[in-house]
Formats: sequence, C-alpha cells, structure tokens
Amino acid sequence: MITGPSGVGKGTLIRALLARIPPLELSVSATTRAPRPGEEDGAAYHFLTPAAFAERIAAGDFLEWAEYSGNRYGTLRSELERRLAAGVPVVLEIEVQGARQVRAAMPEAVAVFIAPPSREALEARLVGRGTDRPDQVAARLRTAEGELDAQEEFAHVVVNDRLEDAVSELVGIVRRQLDCSSTAA
Repeated sequence: MITGPSGVGKGTLIRALLARIPPLELSVSATTRAPRPGEEDGAAYHFLTPAAFAERIAAGDFLEWAEYSGNRYGTLRSELERRLAAGVPVVLEIEVQGARQVRAAMPEAVAVFIAPPSREALEARLVGRGTDRPDQVAARLRTAEGELDAQEEFAHVVVNDRLEDAVSELVGIVRRQLDCSSTAA
C-alpha cells in the first residue's frame, strides 16, 4: 500500500510503478466525492453516494475506509480479494487513516509512505494542480500536518523530491518485496 498526504504525488509515482512492474494492478477505491473532469466510474474510483457508501460500511464491504476533507474513501474487500485469489499483486493508494486499518487487518502488507521534500512544496503542489478550491486546499493542508507526523510509523519512506529518484526507490522496494514473496512460496 502506498500512502501519504494529498498532493504528494502518490498517483504519479504509482502510474510509473505500474508501468515498470507490469504484474502489479491498482485497486480501484470507492469515494463519495464527485468525479473530476475525465474521471470514469470504475476506473478512477467507484463513485458512490454518501448513502450507498454508508450501506457498504454497514455491510462490512470495506477493508478500510476513512473520511478525508469532507468525503469518504475506502477499499472494497471484493476489489482486493478477487485479485489476490488470482495471484495478482495489488497496490493500494490510500490515506494514512486507511493505511493504519489495512496494517491492522493485514500485517503482512507492505506499506510505503510518500513524503514531500517540504511542507512548502506540498502546498505549492496542491495549489498548482488546480483541482481544489482554496478552502479545500486549506483543509487538505491541515490534514497533511498530522499525516506528515505519521511517516515514522512506516518501514519505508520515499521522499518525492526528484520524480525519477522517487520512482527508482519505490520500484526497488516493491521488487524486493515481490522477490521475497515469490521465493517464500
């Protein structure tokens, strides 16, 4: 699983990781937030109404879920179990709250924290991507403060300062884990 504050570049790093290690697949998370331009249901996210999300929580359908910046996000058990049963290694892109839940449920999961080079760089990225209103950026930055303090909880921390360096480090971590799991089987 790959976690870190919003705007740190998790999605960019994961896209590069998936391109370099083709057997990996990205788990598609569910969310209550509205789709952004170009996002398709079932590809970017499973877009659920707040009521449908709550029903899925009550049914125990989520491995993890969290509320982040006024919206809910979560990993559907079915998304993960289907792929793992087929022997497909899965990458989860999740928030810190969710990473803690996954670690509790699946202690064998490899957790990587993506950190910005600085808090100022994170703010510049959030503002620069232009997907959130100023109040949403401020909320994401408030949340990021606590998340950045959580990086010490993770065995692997990748600082996303220079993209190519961060990608290489992330690919190395994942390849080592995949090599270990294939030799242990």
